[in-house]
Amino acid sequence: MGSGVLKKLLGGLLFLPLVALATQPQIVTSIKPVHSLVAGVMQGVGEPLLLVSGGASPHDYSLKPSEARAIDQAQVVFWIGPDLESFLIRPLDNVKNKVRIVALLDAPGMTVLPLREGGAWEPHGHEHGHDEHGHETPEDGDDHEHEHVHQADHDPHVWLDPVNAIAMVRRIMTVLGEVDVAHRADYQRNGAALIERLDRLNQRLATELAPVRQQPYLVFHDAYQYFEQRYDLDAIGSVTMSAERRPGAKRVADIQARIRDLQVRCVFSEPQFQPALVETIIAGSAARRGVLDPLGAELPPGPDAYFQLLQGLAASLRACLSGV
Repeated sequence: MGSGVLKKLLGGLLFLPLVALATQPQIVTSIKPVHSLVAGVMQGVGEPLLLVSGGASPHDYSLKPSEARAIDQAQVVFWIGPDLESFLIRPLDNVKNKVRIVALLDAPGMTVLPLREGGAWEPHGHEHGHDEHGHETPEDGDDHEHEHVHQADHDPHVWLDPVNAIAMVRRIMTVLGEVDVAHRADYQRNGAALIERLDRLNQRLATELAPVRQQPYLVFHDAYQYFEQRYDLDAIGSVTMSAERRPGAKRVADIQARIRDLQVRCVFSEPQFQPALVETIIAGSAARRGVLDPLGAELPPGPDAYFQLLQGLAASLRACLSGV
């Protein structure tokens, strides 16, 4: 074989992966549940980039330079919206004229609930005030400064209702099919299968959680309203509105009284935070401690992560509330 022919063959082989790579859409996602749904729709076509992995918080995440470049070069960025991933507000504003930005909180068919307050649910902007993420601003005598950029109006944890996840998948299918017409049929097929799987998940969770619907419990912070309303669960309050800020002594005492008065079965902590506070709160009561994770911090990212996340929530709730 002549050297010229060999060079052409080698050149062709080297060129093929580049062509294949170029045909994959460049998609960026914010948090693991969103990444999981997008990855499910894109299965067999490409892999979306996940920004917030592990136990990092979407409220105050800091972008790496490589992630900022990925956003700049993306065709689409999927996020919940400014009420949750406030760290993305400015970076997305900088690329809004060249990158398609999709806030899934606004997807057609979504059930969006207001932030709740009163009783054991922390007030929003009353006693202590709250910053743009719904986090507590400093109590009297604390002179830290907080920047006010975005005032949250709605509870942004919409993914914890699988019916909302179906609406998100429909929006993801539509957007990907518009920016990557060549793979539209793949997105439609994957999305339809994903919607069927989500519908089965919803029915299964309703059956599994029915025996513990009347059992009162407290969560660490108010992130589970969508899950609770979907399955008619009896959450009676949160330890703190801000997952990053410890509640004061008065609130701890109020919660301890509420646990006794309402015979609360469980108080749930989260894996990202030390459980010592929950141990203090339940001391001297019959309440047990469980763990709930709204983001799937320890789950491997991918199409199955969303299902593992919700199944994990249901299993933790049922185990603690039923005393298994």
